[in-house]
Formats: sequence, C-alpha cells, structure tokens
Amino acid sequence: MFAWLVMMRSNIVSVLLGGFALALWPLATGSFGVDLVAKTMIYAIVALSLELLVGATGLVCFGQAAFFGLAGYAAVKLSPEGAAASLWWLLPVAMAVGAAYALFMGALSLRTRGVYFIMVTLAFAQMAYYVVHDTPLGGGTDGIYLYVKPVAAIGSTLLIDLDRPLALYYFVFGCLVAVFGFLALLGRSRFGRALAGIRVNEQRMRATGFSTYPYKLAAFVVSGAIAGLAGFLFAVKDGFVNPELLSWHLSGAVLIMIILGGIGHLRGAVIGAFAFALLQEFFKSETIFGGFAKHWLLGLGLAIIVSVALLPRGLIGAGSLLTHRLTRTPRVEA
Repeated sequence: MFAWLVMMRSNIVSVLLGGFALALWPLATGSFGVDLVAKTMIYAIVALSLELLVGATGLVCFGQAAFFGLAGYAAVKLSPEGAAASLWWLLPVAMAVGAAYALFMGALSLRTRGVYFIMVTLAFAQMAYYVVHDTPLGGGTDGIYLYVKPVAAIGSTLLIDLDRPLALYYFVFGCLVAVFGFLALLGRSRFGRALAGIRVNEQRMRATGFSTYPYKLAAFVVSGAIAGLAGFLFAVKDGFVNPELLSWHLSGAVLIMIILGGIGHLRGAVIGAFAFALLQEFFKSETIFGGFAKHWLLGLGLAIIVSVALLPRGLIGAGSLLTHRLTRTPRVEA
C-alpha cells in the first residue's frame, strides 16, 4: 500500500512538473520553439485519443487520422473567407465531425475482431482520404487555406485571438491539460473500469452481464471527438489542410508514439509524442548529420526499434526497469 501511494505521488509530481515546464516554455525560447512545442502538444492530444482505444480498451485502430483530418477540413471549410469565425461554435462542430465519423466507423468495424478490425478501420480511413484527395470538396492535392483564424469573444470584448502565436500556444496547452484530466477521470469512473475489463477479458465481461458493444462504441466516439479537437487545432495553427492529414502514415505515427511512450499510461502517450517529435527534429538536423539528414526516416526508424527493444514497457517504464536491474540480487552459482 505504501509503495502504491509513493508511486501515485511521484506520478502526480511528474505531471505537475511537466505542465509547469510547458507553461513556462514560451519564456525560454523563440518563435520556432513555441511553434514546435505547440505542434507536438497537438500530436500529444491525438496520441491521448488513441490511448483511450488501444491502452484502455484494447482496440488497435488505424483510423485516427480520419477523425483528425476531417475535423481539420471542417474547421477550414466552415470558416468564412473574409472574417473570423466564432470559436464558440466552430470548435464544437469540428469535434462533432470527428465524433460522427467515429460513430459511423465504429458501428461497423466493431463487429469484427483482431487483424480484421485493424484492416477495416484502415479501409474507412483510406476512404475518407480519397474523398478529400480526389474530389473538389477538399481541394484535391493542393488542399485549402484558412485565411482568417477563429476568435472567441463576448459581445465586443475579444477573449481569445488564435492569430496570435502565444494565444494559440496557451490555448493548445489548455486543451492538452483538459483532455489529460478528462481521460484521467474517465479511467477512474465506472465507464473506465468497464473498458479495462473489456481489454483484459471481454468474454468474462459478457458473462457477467455487460453488453460490451455499446461501451466500445462510446469509447470510439469519445476518441473521435478528441482527435477532432486536435485536427481543429492543427488546421488553425498551420492555416492550411491537405489530404496528408488523413493519410495512414499519420495513424501509424500516432500508434508509434503511444508504443514509444508506453501503452496503458496517459503520461506515456504525451511522453511518446514529445519523444517522437524530438527524434524527428534530431535526425532532420543538417548541422548534426549533414547530407544524411535527407534520410532522416532511416535514423528515426532505427532509433524507435532500439528504444522498443530495450524498453518493452516504453519510456514510461525506463525508471522502474533501471531500478530493477540495479537492485536485482545476483544469482549465486552452487
């Protein structure tokens, strides 16, 4: 019991320190650093949305990019060209688009299992990708631009102007904190415990009287809404969306993030997103790697393979693994 309390206390302290560091980050860096961390926090929100499915429910989904990208497109398409849209309605609508497609995808894909479930979610994501890629609706390969970023105002009083880099940074930071807190509370609720039971043994859950399908579908919709939030933030930050936001490459990258950080932990999803972004920037650096920087994907892939091989529980388990190896009693030969 004492060890559990110590672990919980250390987890809370680490989360608070991480949040404090992110809050102060703009004071210690320039515009590039602010933009990079803002983008990474957006990816951390997507990773948290997938963690709800993979880590909490045991559903390996390859459709996260569809929720992310469709919400981004909705944010741009619904914004007027010559005026700022209201954040009060545009953000909920973008999240609703992600949730609606998640409902559609989940209602059908959850009737399959295992590798078939993975392939069906991938097929739904690719279907959405080709809709925006091959039709005028999404501007084709050229994508579409967001000319005026949304604002939040009450009457004539402007509260949030997302065209200002610092305002956007702290808005993204607030969304990350809100999503993290929401999922932490959800995991401790009756609904969260039901999802954990489904992950461990779905057949036993059914035997005890739980209808697991509605729980999994609800998790799918919540995950889609959170990914939609990230898609909205990404579209607003870049002021541009293109079909690559819905590509399966993004779904794969987000899955790598939660594996790299440690599946089954909210902190792991956030740590994995930041680790992935830092590794990406590191191997892209021409200052360090010179001409090899154009082959950054090779270096990134090797680094991820080594990390997963040495840290099977992800970066979140590095401390406990090191402690175990240092305190392990050596075997005495007879």
